[in-house]
Formats: sequence, C-alpha cells, structure tokens
Amino acid sequence: MFFMLSKRTFIYLLTALGYFLFFAGNVEAARIGDISEMSIGEQTARFFSFQDPAVRYAVIGSILLGITCGLLGSFIVVRKMALVGDTLSHAVLPGVALGFMWNMTKNPIAIFIGATIAGLIGTAVVNLIKQTTRLKEDTALGMVLAGFFAVGICMITMIQQLPTGNVSGIDKFLFGQAAAIGKDDLILMATVTVLTLLIVGIFYKEFLVSSFDAGFARVAGFPVQVLHYTLMLLLAFAVVISLQAVGVVLVSAMLITPAAAAYLLTDRMHKMIWLAAGFGMLAGLVGAFFSFLGPSLPTGPFMVLGASAVFATAFFFGPKHGVTTRWWQQRSRAKRMNRENTLKSIYHVLEDRAFKGESVSLEELKIRRAESFEEAHQRARELAAHDLATFDAKKSQIYLTPDGWQRACEIVRNHRLWELYLTNAVQFAADHVHEDAEKIEHVLGDEVVREIEKRLNYATKDPHGRDIPGLRDVEKGKRMDGAPAETIGYGRRT
Repeated sequence: MFFMLSKRTFIYLLTALGYFLFFAGNVEAARIGDISEMSIGEQTARFFSFQDPAVRYAVIGSILLGITCGLLGSFIVVRKMALVGDTLSHAVLPGVALGFMWNMTKNPIAIFIGATIAGLIGTAVVNLIKQTTRLKEDTALGMVLAGFFAVGICMITMIQQLPTGNVSGIDKFLFGQAAAIGKDDLILMATVTVLTLLIVGIFYKEFLVSSFDAGFARVAGFPVQVLHYTLMLLLAFAVVISLQAVGVVLVSAMLITPAAAAYLLTDRMHKMIWLAAGFGMLAGLVGAFFSFLGPSLPTGPFMVLGASAVFATAFFFGPKHGVTTRWWQQRSRAKRMNRENTLKSIYHVLEDRAFKGESVSLEELKIRRAESFEEAHQRARELAAHDLATFDAKKSQIYLTPDGWQRACEIVRNHRLWELYLTNAVQFAADHVHEDAEKIEHVLGDEVVREIEKRLNYATKDPHGRDIPGLRDVEKGKRMDGAPAETIGYGRRT
C-alpha cells in the first residue's frame, strides 16, 4: 500500500505523468493569455481542448504542484508549522536572484539550487536564533521572513535595472505566471514530486508518528530530528518548484490552504493527504484557467483564490466541522430536546393524576411548562409532526403514540436515574441534581443507562421518592401500574 493506494495504481499515475510530459514538450510553447480577443466561451473551449502547449504546461505543472504541496502541506498543518512554510517561501527569494545571476538566464537548475540553499540557510538561522536567545520560534520566523524577503527584493530590483533586466522575467517569481513554465521546469517539478512521493511513501509510518507525537516517536526509537530535517528539505524543494506558478508571496497559501480544507473534512491522515492533493490540483487548474482569459494575468493569486474557495466550502459545509452543518445539528438537537421535554411534561401530567385518563389537555400542558396557550399548541403540533403524539385540535387534547410513550419513559427514567446516581455515588444534595439531570437526560445511551441501573441495584425510586420507569415501561409500552398501554392514548385519533 502507498497511502492506501495500490502500487499498480501509483505506477499508472507516474506513467501517465511521463506521457504528458513527453508530448507537452514536442511543440513550442505559446503564452497563456495571448488570445484575449476571443470571447470567454471560445477561450474556455480552447483551454479545455488543451491544444495550446502553454496550457498543457500549466495544467501539468498545476497537477505536480498540487500533489507536492498537498502532501507536504498536510504534515505541515498537523505539525502546526504553517508559519515555517511562509518563512521558507520568502527566504528563498535571495537564492532565486543568485541563481539567475549565475549566468543571467532563468536556468531552472541554477535557480533551484540557489533557492534551496537560501531556504536551508533561512531555516538554520531560525534554529540558531531559537537556541542562542530567549526569543520564541514565531519571533525568529518573522524576523527571517522579513529580512530574507527584503534582501531578495533588493536583489531583484538591481537585476531589473540591468540592460536585460526588464525582459528577464525574474519578476514573475513574485506573483507567479504559469505561462512562463517551460519543459525544463516541468522536468524539475516532476523530479521533486516523484522524490517527495517516494520518500514520504517509504517512511510514511515514521512521519505519521513523529507528526502527532514526537515524544512517543523518540522513545520508540524513530530518528525524529532526521525526519524533521528531511521534511524541511522536501518543503524547501516544494517551495522552489512552486515559485514559477504561484510566486514567492503566495506559495505558502498553496501549502496551507488545501491541507487546511482537507483537515476540516476528515480525521484520517491518508485521506487528508489525498484530499489536500486533489484540492491543490483543483486550485492550480483554476489559476491556470483564469490566467488564460487575459493577457499577463498572474496565475498565483487565482490559484490562491481557488484554494480559498475550496476552504470556504469546507469551512461552511463540511459534513463534520462545517459552520453551517454544526449550526443545523445544534438547531436539530435543540428542537429534539424541546420535543423530549414536552414528552416529559406530558408524562408528569399523567403521573400527577396516577395515570388516570388517556389524554392531556393543552391547558394542563401549558400550566406544566409555564408557557402560553399558543406555545403549548405549537408543542403539540410538533409532536404530531414527528409521530410522537396525535392532537385533537377541536378538543385540545394530546394523545401519546407508542413511540411517544416509549421516548417519554426513557427521558424520565434517564433523568431520575442520573439524579439518584449523583445523590448516591457522588454525594450531591438531592436538591442540587435536577439541573444537571435536565442536560444529561437527552444524551445518555442505552449501555450507560444499563450500567447505572446495575450500579444502583435496579432502584425503583429517585431521590425524591418518585417512581423510576422500568425497562418494561420503556420497551413494552406498559403503564406504571401495569395497565395496557392502549389506555394511555396509544393509537391514532381524528
């Protein structure tokens, strides 16, 4: 297995990637955005036809970038090292300038080596500041980020003042331009992507353990420091290969945002990795597409906007942690608790009259819940809508259904058992347990209830001397005094 993916599938992916790289380089590249005189519809059709070499370069580069950044970004997020990625992305800028000055051309290898060295020096400076001063890591990261970036800006400004500086394209490293990606860049990106996949795939278990519990990993004999610096080296590689498409300013967003979106959608690391890689590829395609629509539009900002849109979707609509989802769950939970409190009130009304009669009037419910007649009427309608009761509006009478009676018994039983447990086991005063039981009664599961009953030796009275509904009352729908459940209002009424 390779992150839960078969080796055969992984080989197919690498083969397909090599196929695209080979055919992408057979035609001279045309720059993205040079066909802005077309309509948006025509440009869209042309983009997705992938007939332009520049589009193929941009798409393949986006896929490679998404895979690498998504994979490494996942580890960065779970290790809480987001600022490290941002610092690295800014610290490499002087190395980019030095790599360009090596032979005054955008040689991918020279720029890669220079940027990687600059990134590693920046990381070393951060560690040196941490070890030799009282400053915290975030302070050291902020200082290195600002200092190295300032040096890089100065060097790029000097390069642009040279006779060939304005046409050098070195400024594209600030905000990214997918159209500037060439065949050599793709080969370098593919090499780094494959290297990252292989290293993380082989040492996945070690990276996983050290990311979530470094102390345990160290005790278990894992080379934690070696793993950390290996991850930093791969991160530096990822930052460097992303510069051409995203730019120095925004590359950290491609490392963090897709991984953060994936983090909100799953609790499994291997799923998070693949989701982050997919989101990164999607954001890359969005950036390449929008930069295709106009001349000289930067790719990086559009990529980041695409990643931010994915994160916003996960943030608001994620199945577990989404804001909208949680709001809906809380709203549904509150409504359920209100219905259960109404059932409990109906049970209390019946209990107060020794279960004589098969219905409860709205007037009785209103008095019991200290609500208005309209509110009691609404409560009755809600119970009827959920098949927990039938409501005779003409007579203003409520009849519990079998499900309603069963749930009412469960809620009352949970409440009184918890009160008795707090009184006996925790030594709470009997007059101080009601409010706590009001909350816990809605969430106690059957197994917990069985355990509490066992510990209380199957008590039948609560601390106030009231009967605790037994298992028969809950499961068989019996009255407290043993009479058939039908006499309590079971069955439909018209």
